[in-house]
Amino acid sequence: MRILVSSAGEANGNGHGAILGFGPEGEFTGPFCSDPRVADPRGLSVGPSSALIYVNSGDDRVLALDLQGNVVRDSGPMPGLDPGGAEFGPDGRYYLTMRRQRTIGILPAGLDRDVEFLLPEGIVAFPRGFGFGRDGRIYLSSGVAPSGQGDNTIAVFDRRGTLLTPRLVTDPELSPLDLKLAPNGNVVVASEWPFGAPDAVPSLREYDPLTGRLIRVMAPGRSVGFRRPRGLRFGPDGRLYCVGENDVVAFDFRTGRFEGTAVHLERLNGQALVLLP
Repeated sequence: MRILVSSAGEANGNGHGAILGFGPEGEFTGPFCSDPRVADPRGLSVGPSSALIYVNSGDDRVLALDLQGNVVRDSGPMPGLDPGGAEFGPDGRYYLTMRRQRTIGILPAGLDRDVEFLLPEGIVAFPRGFGFGRDGRIYLSSGVAPSGQGDNTIAVFDRRGTLLTPRLVTDPELSPLDLKLAPNGNVVVASEWPFGAPDAVPSLREYDPLTGRLIRVMAPGRSVGFRRPRGLRFGPDGRLYCVGENDVVAFDFRTGRFEGTAVHLERLNGQALVLLP
C-alpha cells in the first residue's frame, strides 16, 4: 500500500507545498507530482474509477492526476473557490468545502463545469470536513476560522440539503478539523483542542450519527508527539489513518488501539491523505 499526503505550503506552516508519496513501510518516495499547478495542496480524493487522484489546489482550482502523477483534468482557475477538504458523493460527483463561502460546492468528475452550491452560502461558521451517511444524510463539521471566529459542532442535512439539525454534537473538547463516516456508520472527527494552542490535545472522536453521543476517543498519547491532526482516511486493512504536522498515525478502528506511526517526515504539514494499492 502506498500513501499520498498533501502537504501545505510555506505560507500555511512551513510545509513542502506538494503531494508527497510514501511506500509500504512509510519510506519517503518523493513528490508525487511536479506540475506547478499543484500549489499549496489541500483535499485529496480517489476518483470513482480508482484511476484518478483529485486534489484541491490553493490557487483556486481542482486537478485530477493519473496514478503516475500527471495532470489529466484541470478545472481552471475559479476565483473565490478557496477549497478545503473534498469527497466524492454517492452520485459520483466531486464535493468540496468552500471556506470563504462557508458552504459545500459540487463539481462534476470531469471538472468541466462551474461549481454549484449544495448548501446555501454561509451555512456554517467555518467548514472543516464532511461526509455522507448511509441514509443520504450529510454531516458537515463547523470549526474555528484562523481569525478565531466560529463554533465547534456538526450540522446535519438531508440529501436535498435541508437543514435537519444545526448542532448534532455538544462536546466541550471538540474542535473539528476533518470528518469521515466510518464503516460502522458512525461519525469520526479529527480534533485539536484548544485549536491552535501550543499545548493543544489531538484526538479522534467517534459519535453516534443520530444522537451525537460521544462513543469513544482515540489518541496516540503525548509521548508520540503527534500534533495538528488534519485529514482522516479509513484503509482496507481496517485501520483509521490520520495525518498531522510531521506524521501519519494509524489506529485499529475495531478496537481503537493505537497502531503506531505509519509515516514520519519533518515539515510534512499534512492536510489530507489517500491510500493506493
